[in-house]
Amino acid sequence: MKFIAKTLYGLEKVLTEELESLGAGNIRPANRAVLFSGDKELIYKANYSLRSALSILVQIADFSIRSKDDLYKRTIRIDWSQIMDAGDTFSVVPVVNSKLFTHTGYPALVVKDAVADYFRQKTGKRPSIDSRDPVIVINLHISGDRVTISLDSSGEPLFKRGYRTEQGPAPLNEVLAAGILLISGWNATVPLTDPMCGSGTIPIEAAMIACHIPPGRTRSEYGFCRWKDYDPEIFTRIKGEYESRILRSPVKITASDISEEAVKQSIVNINKAGVGDEIITIVSDFSSLRPADREGYIFINPPYGQRLKPEEINQLYSMIGTTLKYYFAGHKAWIITTGKEFLKNIGLKPDSKHTLFNGSIECILAGYTMYEGSDKQRSDIRKP
Repeated sequence: MKFIAKTLYGLEKVLTEELESLGAGNIRPANRAVLFSGDKELIYKANYSLRSALSILVQIADFSIRSKDDLYKRTIRIDWSQIMDAGDTFSVVPVVNSKLFTHTGYPALVVKDAVADYFRQKTGKRPSIDSRDPVIVINLHISGDRVTISLDSSGEPLFKRGYRTEQGPAPLNEVLAAGILLISGWNATVPLTDPMCGSGTIPIEAAMIACHIPPGRTRSEYGFCRWKDYDPEIFTRIKGEYESRILRSPVKITASDISEEAVKQSIVNINKAGVGDEIITIVSDFSSLRPADREGYIFINPPYGQRLKPEEINQLYSMIGTTLKYYFAGHKAWIITTGKEFLKNIGLKPDSKHTLFNGSIECILAGYTMYEGSDKQRSDIRKP
């Protein structure tokens, strides 16, 4: 079977690496997605364990069209009785970039009619459309004259882990938080600190990585659980295998924030995620925070520009740079921000930069190595 793992822009490489570790075949990175192949068991494993995937699609048809009528004719030829029953509800999610269609919604209607007519001709009944809670979610992708029809095996997007019940403004997407950790190379061999933790997403995802907790452990359901060929015995076995690998975090993970309310929110989410014993929570301004270890990783997601005045932004980033320079030698720092201009106030030269997206907001992830020794640190500080 052919699959498509959808992800956020910039996370294709780490998702590829995750799929390689699962033993997926024919892996091919694409834009905001990774194509691969495997069996039913891999569908279950991918949904349950991939940290950087948004959804897992199962391809059922791939063809070219020359007209609008071709879409209907090719769709009605699919053996939909192998996928669903006439009594099942379904919906169609379109992604269309084609001169053949001037409106994205129209090809979705064509596919809906084709599926409904297939069952009407075969059984005399038409399945119902349900956009809120369908049994089957059909993903329709049209690029030029090429059409791919897939089934969404995930249901709700995989970033909805199920643990975040509390959140402040502009929360970090869970898949993005996990992706940042994977990009950084942090592998739970040194301590981790998030000094502006907000609702706690980065520390929670870090604790799940450190403890080998699959991201799907806190979810209650997946789309494939409603499919005709769903095998609960296979999925139960898979969950049991992952459960047997869970352990205590081998390193210290700290979540802190200047806001007492934010720390309270993060504690609720941390406990909901089942990692309450793995994360230390502190109310503290970053400028007053001092590392207890000689080395470690620090992840910082400062407040976005629209939440602060320009002069406050400059002061905040300057404080971050100064604190890192004088107190976090031996650490690797990663900062995610909405603009390159903010990073100038850090006063440090990044080792690497990555363009990522938090929802529709474009972000820059910058990595810094805080070397031991003042001479090296001074050489990395830009002169005014």
